Amino acid sequence: MIEYPLLLEKFQTLLKENALKFTKQRELVLKFLYENNGHFTPEDIYTLLKEQHPDVNIGIATVYRTLALLETSEIASSISFGVQGKKYELGLKKHHDHLICTKCGSIIEFYDETIEERQEAIAKKFNFQMTDHTMKIIGLCEKCQ
Repeated sequence: MIEYPLLLEKFQTLLKENALKFTKQRELVLKFLYENNGHFTPEDIYTLLKEQHPDVNIGIATVYRTLALLETSEIASSISFGVQGKKYELGLKKHHDHLICTKCGSIIEFYDETIEERQEAIAKKFNFQMTDHTMKIIGLCEKCQ
């Protein structure tokens, strides 16, 4: 995975390209995603940042806008939960897919070589140039069954 100083440099360039200022608040959102494994709503990130950095004045709108910018640039990725919103994670991790429990909301990451090979074969069969894919399997986790 990319080292944080390189990621920070990429983020600063991204901000410049979008005529946005580099701020401590925006960096905290980036650093939070980098340092925390898991999937977080913007509200989760906002609450945790307020707890971890009570001296920093950060608004929920800043969290949302920063996440949108990070997602557009593929530094972050999200999983949509419809009306419940999105959960974000660092988008620079090794490719993986997700199992999502509809009862407790837990998200299990997995990678399966057979699934990856089948997707490539299907794309080839239809003469389709696949550039990316997202798989989420919805159901009940072991604990909720």
